[in-house]
Amino acid sequence: MPAEPLDFDPIEEARSQWSGRWDPDVSDAMAAATSIMRAQQVVLAAVDGALRPFGLTFARYEGLVLLLFSRKGSLPLGKMGQRLMIHPTSVTNIIDRLEAQQLVRRIPHPTDGRTTLAEITDEGRRLAEQATRAVNGVAFGLGALSDQDLRHLMRIIRKLRQGVGDFAL
Repeated sequence: MPAEPLDFDPIEEARSQWSGRWDPDVSDAMAAATSIMRAQQVVLAAVDGALRPFGLTFARYEGLVLLLFSRKGSLPLGKMGQRLMIHPTSVTNIIDRLEAQQLVRRIPHPTDGRTTLAEITDEGRRLAEQATRAVNGVAFGLGALSDQDLRHLMRIIRKLRQGVGDFAL
């Protein structure tokens, strides 16, 4: 966030400039994309601020919560990557860091010797619960929006994600 709020919307100004200099038919798409990216910065700053006291980043928090939500508190690393929609190398990095914090441990898969599971520890469960209260307390950085706004935003973003093949129904 800027030190002082601006007295104009810089994204709207950029949209106007874009429309006058380039393709006016694309100016709304440019402004929407820029708005999404700025909103991501705002949300990430709020969430990271809430998670910092717990020694967590959002990526590590997501990994912990995914394990917390799993039936047995453990998942194969490959499945974690699919569900978190991230590259296997990123999963390895997240689990390495959570393991160093003693929040998860790697264990062999009971029936598939080629597969490693990440399992949440009791300390990981405790910290995930505390961190969740903290991110809930800042409403994931979206507290300025009503429940209706949030549902509308989710519908629009879901349509975008589905349109680019993020998931199939």
